Amino acid sequence: MKSFIAFWNILAKDMKNYYLKPPNISWGIIFPFAWMLMMLVKSKTAFNINEAFPGIVVISVLFGTTSMLSVTITFERKARSFERLLLAPISMELLILAKTTGAILFGIFNSSVPVLIAVIFFDATVNDWTGLLIGILFLAVISTLLALFISVSAKEVFEAQTYSNFYRFPMIFLCGLFFPVSSLPIFIQPLSYILPITYGVDVVKYSISGTNSLSIIVNIVVLVASCFILFYFSIRNIRRKWIV
Repeated sequence: MKSFIAFWNILAKDMKNYYLKPPNISWGIIFPFAWMLMMLVKSKTAFNINEAFPGIVVISVLFGTTSMLSVTITFERKARSFERLLLAPISMELLILAKTTGAILFGIFNSSVPVLIAVIFFDATVNDWTGLLIGILFLAVISTLLALFISVSAKEVFEAQTYSNFYRFPMIFLCGLFFPVSSLPIFIQPLSYILPITYGVDVVKYSISGTNSLSIIVNIVVLVASCFILFYFSIRNIRRKWIV
């Protein structure tokens, strides 16, 4: 019971202090519109919403989770408030889970905005709603854990943001979001399949358009394994670098 209370208080504090601020909420709403406008300017004509739909959803999740978590984790470490959280009557694993849950929820919220806009106002179609929800959830978890894994090595907020940009921008073009992984140069394709985001993107694309490059079962298995691996190594790095 004490562990649950501590978990809830940490999550509630993060949501109030970081994620539910008006600028963050407005950013989650404006970002999809900005992406659609970029697609319109690029094509100079009306674009197929079903082609842009998966990209808008994935990028909303990726940037929403990584941007917020890299700031909150690094800021609290610099302010030494993270050290006070270590006194909470919960395990390190549950503490980190509480810290990452806020970013996961924020990423899911970010993705819900373009989904509702595309379906209601642009008549976009969704092939499998359950698959879309599963894909968004896994993408939010994977993106959050990637941000956590990278942010552990940062000492300043700007360093965390720089590290985040270093891996998330290449991932956008390597994960099969804009063009199939099979169309990439043969020596780059193994790198694409190493990235866990690739498998989340495949689930989202299948749930929206019904087309996929890999088996859905393979995608889910790789995503689940990636979540455990990233969580384990994030905890390991925190214990090694943050706790003396």
